[in-house]
Amino acid sequence: MSTAATTINSDIKSLELAELGKKRIEWANQSMKVLQIIRKEFIKNQPLKGMRISACLHVTAETANLAICLRDGGADVVLCASNPLSTQDDVSASLVRDQGIPVFAIKGEDNDTYYQHILAAIDHKPHITMDDGADLVTILHTKRTDALPGVIGGTEETTTGVIRLRAMAKEGVLKFPIVAVNDADTKHLFDNRYGTGQSTIDGIIRATNFLLAGSKFVVAGYGWCGRGLASRARGAGAEVIVTEIDPTKALEAVMDGFRVMSMAEAAKLGDVFCTVTGNKSVLTKEHFDLMKDGAIISNSGHFNVEIDISALEKMASSKRTTRNFVDEYSMKDGRKINLLGEGRLINLAAAEGHPASVMDMSFADQALSVEYMVKNFKTLEKRVYRVPDELDKRVAKLKLESVGIKIDRLTPEQEEYLAGWSEGT
Repeated sequence: MSTAATTINSDIKSLELAELGKKRIEWANQSMKVLQIIRKEFIKNQPLKGMRISACLHVTAETANLAICLRDGGADVVLCASNPLSTQDDVSASLVRDQGIPVFAIKGEDNDTYYQHILAAIDHKPHITMDDGADLVTILHTKRTDALPGVIGGTEETTTGVIRLRAMAKEGVLKFPIVAVNDADTKHLFDNRYGTGQSTIDGIIRATNFLLAGSKFVVAGYGWCGRGLASRARGAGAEVIVTEIDPTKALEAVMDGFRVMSMAEAAKLGDVFCTVTGNKSVLTKEHFDLMKDGAIISNSGHFNVEIDISALEKMASSKRTTRNFVDEYSMKDGRKINLLGEGRLINLAAAEGHPASVMDMSFADQALSVEYMVKNFKTLEKRVYRVPDELDKRVAKLKLESVGIKIDRLTPEQEEYLAGWSEGT
């Protein structure tokens, strides 16, 4: 199945890209101090010895360092893409050439190839799954149930995947325990907020070279990703409008100083739109009909369902690609609407995804969660678990130490006070 001249079974764009990928991986590693510490422990203790891991993740330089860490901990790792546009082809090449890690991922792969690559990862007969969006787990539970008996557990990286997995658990169809890495404080409070915020703005600007200062920027969804994006857009000088369906989150956005309104109202005003809801049909024909000439629409949620692209296709009299990752749709009334990155994750389609220093924490959570699963799977039920608090706190502690920050500790007197009830006014 390999397109590369190598004995390692893989499907990548070209081994000739490996040298650039190697440099990119090394650059990312410099900012991943926590993962470096865990990797040294893994090399010494070999906690994953004999474990086969099939990882369906965004194939980036940061992910490469996670895969190397898991491999060095004794695991037999295979990697495939969790999104057709998120792969860094040079990174894939380096993993195959320099690390001997099989990769099935090509940036821009079509839908059939995408699922073929997931099936190839399942052919690895994993003991542990590692998902970003739950596509691999879903295929395991539907089309490849033959591989289920060997799976002892898995991890899930992102909000969308956790939602899907909790739905499976609620229906009683989930066949093995999953650790929701996304729910760790050291993941969603930092990766989702600061990582998504910065990388999404980066992707939009790289794709368009649009000046955000003075523009009206519409953020759909005020979860942690939406919070981060709204903050970064405001920092770039945009007037930020937030849309929400949750009254509490909407109120929070108001208190944070943002304009809040329905999408029907926002559609008339926005220059740039970005969906980060994890839901489908957030931008629809109703909204396209109201948008300004030249409106830019994008998505940073996991799946390309947040924007109703089929409705946009039907409405348009013509379509052309004007820049890399920019499709211009001409409406019958003469207006133009610009769709970025085919409606897929714009931060990975047009940019490089989250900075390494924030993925350091997320992937430290991943590595420690896999170790936890290997040690505890026999006692775990077939449901979705949070990352154990002690692991979460350890990652935060190591991150602070890696940047030279020390914090206070409770004195025995303070611990006693917090544990008691007798002292008062």
